[in-house]
Amino acid sequence: MKRISILIPTFNDACYGLVSDLVSQAQALATDYEVIVADDASDNPSVIADNRRINLLPHCRYIERNENVGRAAIRNYLVQESHYPWLLFIDSDMHLCRDGFLASYQKDSSQPVVYGGIVIGNVQDDNLRSLYEKAAAPLHTVAHRSESPYADFHTANFMVRRDIMVEHPFDTRFRYYGYEDVLLGKTFQQYGIGIAHIDNPVSFEVFESNDDFLKKTEEGLRTLHQFRSELCGYSRLLDIVSNYRLLMPAVRLWHRLFGRWERSMLAGPHPNLTVFKLYRLGYYLSL
Repeated sequence: MKRISILIPTFNDACYGLVSDLVSQAQALATDYEVIVADDASDNPSVIADNRRINLLPHCRYIERNENVGRAAIRNYLVQESHYPWLLFIDSDMHLCRDGFLASYQKDSSQPVVYGGIVIGNVQDDNLRSLYEKAAAPLHTVAHRSESPYADFHTANFMVRRDIMVEHPFDTRFRYYGYEDVLLGKTFQQYGIGIAHIDNPVSFEVFESNDDFLKKTEEGLRTLHQFRSELCGYSRLLDIVSNYRLLMPAVRLWHRLFGRWERSMLAGPHPNLTVFKLYRLGYYLSL
């Protein structure tokens, strides 16, 4: 049995239910485990109060941080706080959808990094994030991920040896939303660290409002633009910009003329994925 530290970074997400489900599965396996939730300075009092109940669960800690250090640094902090030789990272807005979730990770040690994937639940036709994730579902299959094991690696649900994360931590320049996981996948490839893709997903079921998702998307595109030279070859959007260079001035002009209309429509009750793709591309080109 792997001795495992389950690490959950959070910001304004109530994740007591997720932790409780993980504890139930860990206790059934009769293995050494700990669950550490690091709160990156949440400012929602009701969420904080709910998450404090995590401290009442066996082998669990809810750590409240006073300063928001960003998506990469909070994950590195969790590694420092961990005690066991295997780490399991799970995002705080995910849900367990299989009773044998932890058992599946216990069985697989073919590679030092194992990515279980995600599935999409609770699809809502009026929610942009929900529609976007539903359309992207074919990209989350094991068959597809295995074709590009490093480019299609994400940190919402993966197991890794602790010594690897100590030696190759998250890049702390990534303070804001997006792409810290993509660069980590590139780092694993550069150092020849194998990634196994398995069918052991968590479920993504709660989606932010359309306007909040647009703000998050824009933040991610600014991150992509900032690190575009390092992420070249690891981003489909950067591939589009490179492969269709002659069309990009027209897309940029379109965004300048109609970007505000696109955003207003996407934030409303009838979002459209084609418009969203065009808006993303135009927003990136405007930076």
